Amino acid sequence: MNIVTLNNGLKMPQLGFGVWQVEDNQAASAVSKAIEVGYTSIDTAMIYKNEEGVGQAIKESSVPREQLFITTKVWNSDQGYENALRAFDESLERLGLDYVDLYLIHWPTPQYDEYVETYKALEKLYHDGKVKAIGVCNFEIEHLERLLNECDVTPVLNQIECHPYLAQNELKEFCAKHNIFVEAWSPLDQGGEVLQDEVIQKIAEVHSKTPAQVVLRWHLQNNTIVIPKSVTPSRIEENFNVFDFELTADDMAEINELNSNRRKGPHPSDMNVR
Repeated sequence: MNIVTLNNGLKMPQLGFGVWQVEDNQAASAVSKAIEVGYTSIDTAMIYKNEEGVGQAIKESSVPREQLFITTKVWNSDQGYENALRAFDESLERLGLDYVDLYLIHWPTPQYDEYVETYKALEKLYHDGKVKAIGVCNFEIEHLERLLNECDVTPVLNQIECHPYLAQNELKEFCAKHNIFVEAWSPLDQGGEVLQDEVIQKIAEVHSKTPAQVVLRWHLQNNTIVIPKSVTPSRIEENFNVFDFELTADDMAEINELNSNRRKGPHPSDMNVR
């Protein structure tokens, strides 16, 4: 496992396990399998409605809590200072934990303009020791600039849609400049066209790896934190087995050229659902 050091000194596995679109009654078994395979970083959110299942897997795991890295997120309808503090307590209760390692704002929802106040609530949680690190999801440069100008704690990471068809180069450069890691959601393009791309398939064949493993390796070598999701045991294992090979500079360049700024999810500036 590759370990990265966040800007507050906290260490985080570069490869984690995501549970978006995993039903609560499937989450416990999926997370248990992931921990068994070797994942120690688990990414959930209030809106996924599976925090209880994730918490059950953590409770039943033989891996000590302090060796796990647990992320959850405050949803759009819980933005605002007091709302975010309440939402965090509710997430903590569902997870059955005393603290989480990373707490994130799920979307900026700029139409409501509450993300700065929400982030100040996260700062309080951080200063109170209830979370070990704080960050954001789906923030564009303009949203990050406001946090950097109006808040005290620099986000440790920005979790965004990112895959070879949406490389997010400009946003990555901004984050790197400010020592903010990028974490990729939908890193495999939700199992979409990118895994069928002839460039990816050719490189996979050369390395005797699957297309998914090649794409995950591309993320890792781009210094991106990545959280693939699956409920299929064989794919959970497949996605973890990406540390025994390395893409060449030519491989990386070929994959980089696939970028077409094509999103699967909504643009953050337009995502104001509550």
